[in-house]
Amino acid sequence: MAKRRPSGDGMVRKREDGRWEGRIVVGHKQNGEPIFRYVLAKTQKELLDKLHRDLEAFQDVELTEDSRMTLGEWLDRWMEDYGVATLRPNTLRSYEQFIRCYIKPYLGDKIVSRVTRMDIQKLYRKLKHEGRVREHPEHGHELSDTMVLRIHAMLHRCLKDAEAAHVIARNPTDGAVVPKASYKPKQILTKEQMETFLAAVERNEIWRDFFYTELTTGLRRGEICGLMWQDFDEKAGTLKVLRSVNVPKAGELEIGETKTSQGRRTIRLPPSTVQRLRERKQHAVSQWIFPEPLAPEKTVRPSAAYYWMKRILKETGLPETGFHDLRHTFATLSLESGMDVKTLSAMLGHVSAATTLDIYTHITDDMRLTAAANIDRGIGKAAPQEDASELGQETAPATAEKPRITDFKPYMGRKRRHGTGCVTEINDHLFEGRYSPKWPDGKKHARNVYAHTREECEEKLKVLIVEMKAEIAEAQRLKKLEIGPVKIYAQNCLQAPAE
Repeated sequence: MAKRRPSGDGMVRKREDGRWEGRIVVGHKQNGEPIFRYVLAKTQKELLDKLHRDLEAFQDVELTEDSRMTLGEWLDRWMEDYGVATLRPNTLRSYEQFIRCYIKPYLGDKIVSRVTRMDIQKLYRKLKHEGRVREHPEHGHELSDTMVLRIHAMLHRCLKDAEAAHVIARNPTDGAVVPKASYKPKQILTKEQMETFLAAVERNEIWRDFFYTELTTGLRRGEICGLMWQDFDEKAGTLKVLRSVNVPKAGELEIGETKTSQGRRTIRLPPSTVQRLRERKQHAVSQWIFPEPLAPEKTVRPSAAYYWMKRILKETGLPETGFHDLRHTFATLSLESGMDVKTLSAMLGHVSAATTLDIYTHITDDMRLTAAANIDRGIGKAAPQEDASELGQETAPATAEKPRITDFKPYMGRKRRHGTGCVTEINDHLFEGRYSPKWPDGKKHARNVYAHTREECEEKLKVLIVEMKAEIAEAQRLKKLEIGPVKIYAQNCLQAPAE
C-alpha cells in the first residue's frame, strides 16, 4: 500500500497515459466543496517541483468560486461593478476598447487564476509588434509604447481588484516589463503667434473671452467649459475649478469630476482676465461663464470650442494645433516668464511637480539663452551682459572666449575651489557628490549625486550645481518680485489658498 501523503501536500498519481498528475486545494466554493488546482508533468520529480512551487504561491490564499471564470468574464464583471462607478466616461470608453480589441482576442478565454506573468509578458510583446487592428501607413500593425503602457495600467488595475476579491492569488502584471513612458515635444504657439491668435479672437464677440481665459489659465477643455459664475471671486481675483464637461457617445453633455483629485483647485487670475470676466458678468444671462450661444441654459460644448479654435487658426495662417496645445502654450510661456514649477503644477492641477516637468517643461531658445548666460555669470565667472538675448546676436570680436559649461572643471587638488562642491569615495565602486549652498532663507541645503566612477560623479555634480544655482537665483527673484499687471505671457500667477 502506498504511503499516504501529509495533509496539505496535495495529491499525486500516475495517469494511464504515463504522465503524472497532481492537485492542491486553493479555495472553497460557497457550499464548502474544495477548489482544486491541477498540475501535469512527464515525471514524478518534475510534478513534485511544480506542486511545491504552487503550494508556495497559494500559501495563505483562499480563492473563491469566481477564480474559475475566464479573464474575459472577470474583465466584463469589473467594468460593470467597478469601472462604471469609478471611471470618467472617456476613460471608460478607452478601457472598453482595450478589452475588446487587445486583451480578449489573446487571453480572454484563459482561466483568470491561471494567467501568469509570462502570459502577460507575451501579450505585451505581441501587442507591441502586431496589436494595431488597422494597418498604419508608417507603423504597420505595431502599437506605440504609450498605448501598450496604457493597456498595462488598465490590466494592472483590473487584476489588482481581482486579487483583493480572492479571484486570483497574485497579480500577474506585477513585475512585468513594460515600455517606458515617453513624451513627444509639445506643439505650442510662440509669443508672436499667440498675439496674432488673440488679435483674431478679439474680433469674435462670442469666443474672445473664452480663449483669452484659456491662454491665461491653461485649463483643460472640459474644465473651462464647466466654469460657473459661482466659481468666480472678482474681489479676490480667483477662480475655482470644481467640475469638468464630458461628451459620451450618446451626445448629451455630462457634468462630472475633474480629471484628478488635484484638479479641484483654486487659481489666481491675472488682473487682465479678472477685468474681462468682471465685465462679462455684468451682461450674464446664464449660470455658466461660457454658455451655449443658442441655448444659454447649457454650457458650451467642448467640440464647439475645438471647432472655432481650428477655424481661427486657419483664417490667420497659424500652424494647426490641438486645443490641449493652448494648455502647453500657457505652461511654456509661464516658465519663460519665471514661474516656478511647483506653482505651475498647482495651477495646472497635476498630481505632482514631476508630472509638470515631464510633460510641460519645454526648453525654448529664449530659455536656453538665459540658461547659458546664467552659467557664464555663475560658474564660468563671465562678465554680466546687459541682455541675455544678445547672446544670440552678432557681437564685436572679443579678446578672449568666455568660458562655457563644457569648460568647467572642478579643482582636483587637495582643497577644492569654493562653489564646486565635494566628491567622496564611499567604496571601490561608488562615489558621492555633494553641494551645500546657502539659500535665500539663510540656511544651507545640501543635495547629493552618486556614480560608479569619480569622473561620472564630477559630471553629475557639475549639472547639479548649475541647477541649484538657477533655483537659488529664481528664489531670490521671487522674494523681491512685486506682482503687477503685465502681459499674459509674463504674468507670474500665484496659487490662491484653497478654501
